[in-house]
This record gives sequence, structure tokens and C-alpha cells, in this order.
Amino acid sequence: MIDSVHLEDVSCPLGCPKNDEFVLSGRDLLHDLPGTFTIVKCRTCGLMRTNPRPTQETIGFYYPDDYGPYLGTRVQQTGPKQTSGIKKLLKPVVKRLFNFNTEALPPLSPGRLLEVGCASGAFLHRMAGQGWQVEGIEFSDKAALAATRLGYYVHAGPLETAPEPRQPFDLIVGWMVLEHLHDPIGGLQKLCEWAKPGACLALSVPNAGSLEFRLFKEKLYALHLPNHLYHFTPETLRQVLEAGGWALENIHHQRLLSNLLASTGYVLRDRGYTRLGQKLIDFPKRAGKWHFALYPLAWLLSAFGQTGRMTIWARKQA
Repeated sequence: MIDSVHLEDVSCPLGCPKNDEFVLSGRDLLHDLPGTFTIVKCRTCGLMRTNPRPTQETIGFYYPDDYGPYLGTRVQQTGPKQTSGIKKLLKPVVKRLFNFNTEALPPLSPGRLLEVGCASGAFLHRMAGQGWQVEGIEFSDKAALAATRLGYYVHAGPLETAPEPRQPFDLIVGWMVLEHLHDPIGGLQKLCEWAKPGACLALSVPNAGSLEFRLFKEKLYALHLPNHLYHFTPETLRQVLEAGGWALENIHHQRLLSNLLASTGYVLRDRGYTRLGQKLIDFPKRAGKWHFALYPLAWLLSAFGQTGRMTIWARKQA
């Protein structure tokens, strides 16, 4: 482990007595940065966490400037895109037929929206185009600057240091963010204070209760050690949300097989099939139309709650 990264030992955030069991050990497969990290499971509530873990002050080492979400959420400033009449007719049909549940949102009229972990601003930009008043929070200074240059207010820094908003929010979203927070319950409580009565929360997280987690273990693409500090199942996510002031309403299991194929790539690469393994590892970045071809199998697995990611809706408790 490099000298500049400091580790800390933390207890279960739900206040359970210290009674953990070992789950697995793994390393950073995304950037091949140094360090081996352990996941433990609380025997009382079942919540899994990375422990020990890098401190909030030093974990930035594992978020280099070429970190995937920063690059993948850039907005290309180009002229208006010309769309053929056939494509305009087909677009709503395709949306109805292929609902991947990746950024599923509750049915709300446009209002005030906060995105936690907005990266370079692509989602903010899209929602602003639909009439929402948008703000963001982003850990990376560079990514936050890219979102700010689009014209949106973005706090550069962790949720813990974000100032209170000028007005409360109707909708708060966080796509693959909650598992990165050092204090997820404190973060959820803070967001609850910033939300209007009856406001909605939409989050996506990896599903540690899925077949993929049990099958691939330390080779799981969505494990993402040590950046992912918590590893949620539907039940432990419900407990954490309630402790943070939110009532879970819906779970939408995402209809994508990206994680499964990329995890298979890690296994093949370690067994010497380097070229094929790397192609599968790169699948999430280059899947394109393959998502549609794999949709029937993804839909079937999602119906049984066995895909690797889930999107949830919650509402602020009265």
C-alpha cells in the first residue's frame, strides 16, 4: 500500500455490536492501483462494508482523472443533431419496448432537482432540457468544473461539505453514488433535511444480493474495491434508507448484463485468455446495440432480482 493512503477501521453504520464475518478480499481491478481490501458482513443486520478502508481525505488516490464516470458523462457541445422522421417515430416505441431501468425516475412534474455525484453533468443537462431546475454535487474538482461550464451550480467536494441549498428539492438522485459514501446514513439524513415534504429519492446501487455477486466474488466488475465502501442487498438498503429518513417504495432491477460479461472477462483474463477477457471487460463502455440483443435474458434475470444493479425509489418520511 502506498504511504499516502491511510486506512481506518469502522463499525456497522446501523449501530450494531461489532460482530462481523469475513466475506472476501479483493483489489482494484479497474485501474490496477495497489492495495488489497476486505469486505466484511455484519452478523446482526447483514450489511456488508469494506473494512478497513481508505479515509475520506486519502481515497481520492483511487479516483484518477480518467475514472470512467467522469469521462462517460461529458456533454459534447455541438450543433443541433438532425434526426430522420423514421427515427423520431421509432424512438418512443423503442423506449416502451426496452426499459433498462438504469435511471428510472418516479412520475413527477418538473421542479427542483439535486444530483449527488453528477460527474461531468450529462444527467443534469438532460433534466434541465426537460424543464427541471438542477443543481449538483461532485467529488472531483475537474468533473465538477465540466458540469459548471454547462451553466449549472455544482458544489465541488463531498456531500459532507456541501452547503445547505437556497430552496428545498422535489427530487434527489444519485446514480451509483451511495456505495461510495463514507457515511451513507448521515448523507441520507442530510439529503432528507434538504427535501420538501413528500419529496422523492431515486438511487442506483450494485446488488450484492444477486447471482453475480455469489458467482464472481472478488472478480465481480461492480465490486469496485476500494471505491465501493458499502455493498447493499435490497434488505440492507431498506434498513439504511429508513435510518436516513427515507421510506423505500420501489425496487427496479436493471435489465443490463454489462456487469456479468465484464466479470467473465476478469475471470478469463486471469486464466490466460487475455485478448477475449479484455474485450469482455471493455463491454460496458462499448456495448451499444448489444444491450438490445441481450435484453430478453436481462429481463428474465431482473424479474427474479438477479441482475447486478438496482434502481430504487424512496420518499421522505413524514
